[in-house]
Amino acid sequence: MIADVDAPSILTAATAGAIYGYGLAWFFLVLIVPLFVIQEASGRIGVATGKGLGEVIRSSYSRRVALLASLPMAVVDVVSYVAEYAGIAVGMELVGVSPVISMPAAYVLHIAVIRKRRYVAVEKLLFAISTVLVLAYAGSLLVRGFSSSTFVYLSAAPGYLFLLAAGAGAVVMPFMLFYQASATAEKGGTRLWAMRTETMLGAVASEVGMVVIMMATAGLSSSVSFANPLTLSLALSSIAGSYAPYLFAAGLVAAAFLALFVISLGSSWAVVEALGWQKSRFFWVYVAESLPAVAIPIFYPDPLDLVLGLMVVFVFVLAGPGFVMGRLASDRRIMGDYASKGPMKAAYWLSLAAVLSFGVVALAVTL
Repeated sequence: MIADVDAPSILTAATAGAIYGYGLAWFFLVLIVPLFVIQEASGRIGVATGKGLGEVIRSSYSRRVALLASLPMAVVDVVSYVAEYAGIAVGMELVGVSPVISMPAAYVLHIAVIRKRRYVAVEKLLFAISTVLVLAYAGSLLVRGFSSSTFVYLSAAPGYLFLLAAGAGAVVMPFMLFYQASATAEKGGTRLWAMRTETMLGAVASEVGMVVIMMATAGLSSSVSFANPLTLSLALSSIAGSYAPYLFAAGLVAAAFLALFVISLGSSWAVVEALGWQKSRFFWVYVAESLPAVAIPIFYPDPLDLVLGLMVVFVFVLAGPGFVMGRLASDRRIMGDYASKGPMKAAYWLSLAAVLSFGVVALAVTL
């Protein structure tokens, strides 16, 4: 679940804190509920079937349905890659490296790690660096002290509603649906209670981390509608001094790469499974899907603005795989006694509808 606190999530939480102080804390904590409910359904599919989402779809439905289901999976991949590469662009620009250089370099490095299948060792390092960034924000918050900012701020302003949608997209990330089902299936023999406990702990930990980042950046922006990456990094200056931008950049890049590996191992496999291809072909699916992610941040003038916009897009991208997964989780023919029913079934569809509603509202007020 630490991959859920990736570069776009960190940037979203930090921006929310810089502009609205502690005012969105209530929202990130409320999001624990849909995050747990939606991820629990994914993990339950892995427990019940011993398969990833793509393989379940291919083995349970017709080839045409599997093909149609693979399309939203591929869209999830592409949008996710762009968001993570944009996060890398933000971090590298903080230390003076242009996206023209950082994007191709990140692409080559990522492909090399995946091709050599060294992601397990690399993920441990990235996990450590990502955790250090969250802990650094926590330390900075303790050093700076708590402000008198309210934890509940409500507004109908377009910028506020936009950040609500971005926050929802940054929390309930579509690629995590594919990853958790596959990872749970790969473990084998996972008990339902153990998966639910792990999922709840992960949901709480990731959202508390988001709130800590938001609180640490409270009051940094003098604008009610804008915050730049350098301003966001200043939250770390109380413990890192003049090296704060470098610490922020290292954490962003590590968090982005960690999420990229999760996406590669989860979503790309799901596409390959749904199409009935050999799993070894997932690498070439990744290569094709990630090419737009290299190009878009190079030509987009403001990587941070791109990241926040993509978080809102994530809300809508979630609709396709969210609907498919909800149907799978409720299908007794596939899930047996693990099928969603009663309160859990209602909670799933309400959670998905609630997340999607934030995107609809943000789009309406923006237009």
